[in-house]
Amino acid sequence: MNLLAIDTSNQLLGVAILKDEQIIGEVVTNIAKNHSVRLMPAINQLMNEVSLTPDQLDKIVVAKGPGSYTGVRIGMSTAKSLAWALDIPITGISSLEVLAYQGRFFDGIICPFFDARRGMVFTGFYEWKGKNLVPVYEEKNISMEEVLAKLAKENRRVLFLSPDISVYKENIKEALGESAVIPEGPFHIARPGFLGLAGLSKSADPTHTLTPNYLRLAEAEANWLKAQKENEQNG
Repeated sequence: MNLLAIDTSNQLLGVAILKDEQIIGEVVTNIAKNHSVRLMPAINQLMNEVSLTPDQLDKIVVAKGPGSYTGVRIGMSTAKSLAWALDIPITGISSLEVLAYQGRFFDGIICPFFDARRGMVFTGFYEWKGKNLVPVYEEKNISMEEVLAKLAKENRRVLFLSPDISVYKENIKEALGESAVIPEGPFHIARPGFLGLAGLSKSADPTHTLTPNYLRLAEAEANWLKAQKENEQNG
């Protein structure tokens, strides 16, 4: 099976190609530039380097969020368009789950998160059971204070993974002490190759109904809904 993995759900842009369970090519950039301009050239470059043509692809896997609203939409729309045009299956994978793959072989709880501003984070808890990554706490948009309170009650080692780790590093250490494990830089970046591995064994999603998982409304959408509700109440 030739699989294309696409992740533009955060600042990172990642593309990988897998042949069965082997990652044969991977492109990762972690710079603040427009994904919409750079994604297709990255895909084309990688496919040329591994000597594959689009008609040789068997499946597409895409990171479906949470993360940047714009980034998630770019990756999702590109992946769905390719899947539709090539008539191949597509699978959406949580961006948090992909990041949790960086904690392979860790014996304890894995807490991947993305900063959602104002003390809030997108997160979920995972752990490895054999070769399987298993969710132990559903993904939510939640305050970091509440996250740390929940983890403190677990009395287990916790691996924190996040491109935004610097925002909460001191809070984590203060709340969990030696139970908190915070690795060095490279572990905090999700690899598109792991996205591909995560999607290998998962069933396909209906192409037309596959949607992003934002975990919360965009601020503009939330403000619009609030205004609509107030207008209805005042009307």
